[in-house]
Amino acid sequence: MVAHAKQVGERRYRESYGRYLEDFEIGDVYEHRPGRSITESDNTWFTLLTMNQHPLHFDRAYCEKTEFGKVLVNSCLTLSIVTGMSVSDVSQKTIANLGWDKVRLTGPVFIGDTLYAQSEVLAKRESASRPNQGIVTVLTTGMNQDSVSVISFERSMLIPARGHAVDDLLDY
Repeated sequence: MVAHAKQVGERRYRESYGRYLEDFEIGDVYEHRPGRSITESDNTWFTLLTMNQHPLHFDRAYCEKTEFGKVLVNSCLTLSIVTGMSVSDVSQKTIANLGWDKVRLTGPVFIGDTLYAQSEVLAKRESASRPNQGIVTVLTTGMNQDSVSVISFERSMLIPARGHAVDDLLDY
């Protein structure tokens, strides 16, 4: 379901990612692949870009004296990567993200860890004020290479009904 080949001309097809409102069913779980291994560069650049200067994210000598004994990956990077892993399946057609709720950091992430993710559909309803759109809420969980949960969050999105996504209307 992640990618669909949409015919745009004679013997011509275009990739179309994501789901329409009708494609979501409460209780369905979507596994997001491929996984993503976190490098030291990923963590350092993200930490500097976001101006998070806590030494836990880039000072190896400091980190060796903590209970973790090594550099921790910036938790906002973990949130960003796990969210990003879900986009092509869950939210590629989204009109707007409406919010992240109940973000829980359930385990540490270290440089070299590989993240995997899955999303479970928690709720779906048609919009009361926007015809041909609806609100979908998913619980996304990120796990490391040992299947240990490291993050979870609920995300609500405004999703178009079939035939009403921007990529359905584009003519290029």
